Amino acid sequence: MKDASLSVDLAGLRLANPSMLASGILGYATETLERIVECGAGGVVTKSIGLKPCKGYANPTVVQTDCGLINAMGLPNPGIDEFAKEIHEAKAALKVPLIVSVYGFSAEEYATVARKAAAAGADGIELNVSCPHVKETGSEIGQNPKILAQVIRKVKASVHKPVIAKLSPNVTSIADIAVTAAHAGVDALTIMNTVKAMAVDVETMMPILANKSGGLSGSAVKPIALRHVYDVYEQVRLPIIGCGGIVDWQDAIEFLLAGASAVQIGTAVALKGPGVFKAITCGIGAYLRKKGFRSVNEIVGLSHRS
Repeated sequence: MKDASLSVDLAGLRLANPSMLASGILGYATETLERIVECGAGGVVTKSIGLKPCKGYANPTVVQTDCGLINAMGLPNPGIDEFAKEIHEAKAALKVPLIVSVYGFSAEEYATVARKAAAAGADGIELNVSCPHVKETGSEIGQNPKILAQVIRKVKASVHKPVIAKLSPNVTSIADIAVTAAHAGVDALTIMNTVKAMAVDVETMMPILANKSGGLSGSAVKPIALRHVYDVYEQVRLPIIGCGGIVDWQDAIEFLLAGASAVQIGTAVALKGPGVFKAITCGIGAYLRKKGFRSVNEIVGLSHRS
């Protein structure tokens, strides 16, 4: 049987396969992004970039658990003016869509950072409105439908590139937030960001992270992310990028069946290495051939059909 097509279209972004590098993992230097692409990623998302440089939190910022990673980085980044040089270089070097993750403390800041990223060569913008360990931004914006809508509209008016909102699971109903984002004009959704969590050292009797709490990623959150993708797919007709605990091709297939058009991989890259992209895409291809599907698009949302 002829190989099934793995290519997907995400609001105009053409990916050769549905695997993407998630924001927060190896997303600063062109050389590391090139390595990720060489290992099979169909698209890459940079680490989150703000208007001004930020040092982030003091160490320790990451703790490994039995079921994943808890991090509280504090969004360290060089600021968009400096990072624009890296975007320009990466755009020239990469043969896959380059999506820049942006954050801000107001709708105007989001729009400014997004505009500068797009001017530097970003193929798309992902709005980090859901980072649960940053005060005065992140989850406050992502949890407030009115402010979220303002951010999306402001960014959409400032760039002519696909805009993706990465939503937080730390809300009463992520599906309701997704509907708000859709009405505001967002082009696609990433479901989801990390879950609020913490770890305590029994010897010092203190929280391990310098920021005390952070965001949990990895296998533990997969069932949560999967459920959110399923719920959002039933409420909005926008491309969904599944994110949360994807470590192998079976995980990726589950997200596609639940309604995701593509998947982002983060913690698995840190724990298993960049070869995880090729392993996942090969597994997806083999599954499609075994089941007799001609393309990955044929299984998107298939678990919703009776």
